[in-house]
Amino acid sequence: YCIEGEEKLLVYEFMVNKSLDTFLFDLKKKLELDWPKRLNIIQGIARGLVYLHRDSLLRVVHRDLKASNILLDEKMNPKISDFGLARMFQGTQNQDNTGRVFGTLGYMSPEYAWTGTFSEKSDIYSFGVLMLEIITGKEISSFSYGKEDKNLLAYAWESWSETRGVNLLDQDIADSESDLVEAAAVKRCVQIGLLCVQHQAMDRPNIKQVVTMMTSTMDLPKPKQPVFALDTSDEDSLSPKSNDDKDLFSDDENKPAQEKPESD
Repeated sequence: YCIEGEEKLLVYEFMVNKSLDTFLFDLKKKLELDWPKRLNIIQGIARGLVYLHRDSLLRVVHRDLKASNILLDEKMNPKISDFGLARMFQGTQNQDNTGRVFGTLGYMSPEYAWTGTFSEKSDIYSFGVLMLEIITGKEISSFSYGKEDKNLLAYAWESWSETRGVNLLDQDIADSESDLVEAAAVKRCVQIGLLCVQHQAMDRPNIKQVVTMMTSTMDLPKPKQPVFALDTSDEDSLSPKSNDDKDLFSDDENKPAQEKPESD
């Protein structure tokens, strides 16, 4: 920053490649984002969220994580930007509520969109949507698929559940890299993305769990089918789960909950 007399200025690093959306959703520029670059961008955003949610003196919830708020430097390294809607948490506070909902439709978590309640898990939902956009090269707000006009989450779930997760990779780069793409890494990222967009906040991983899953070979929990369209009249969809439902993630900072083996 710079303070000179009555002038108070914030000085930011110049990001020569502008924002992620200018590459990801442009038919020509997206070709510059091969799979290694896309994976690096996903991992870089995750590391940025680790700082905001865990390593910063005051924990920060961004509340508007999306492709246009991810800036790229000359080496295509991502930086999270635009903290106009961000809120800081202190001490043991883990959620808050706002009377007016701000953000971007498609990226907003269900609990924030309908009740105004936000937390770190709201950012995780947005990160999951962003992950799926980066993998597919499709924009959440404009993508539709099939006769039923399924959205991006429905398309990702259908492909993953039918073991076609690798087919979600943007075909504009998959065609040219068919022999180079690490199929296992693509499928793993799709599964992590689906875990991040779980309807109930308690079923989403925290950001350290996300990083652990991305950087290890540990077995991943199976995501539940996401809710693709919310019915505002269905209050039960936003209520706490019954005791019969199993949490996908434990309170442990780094590990997903271990599923109990089914008895014969």
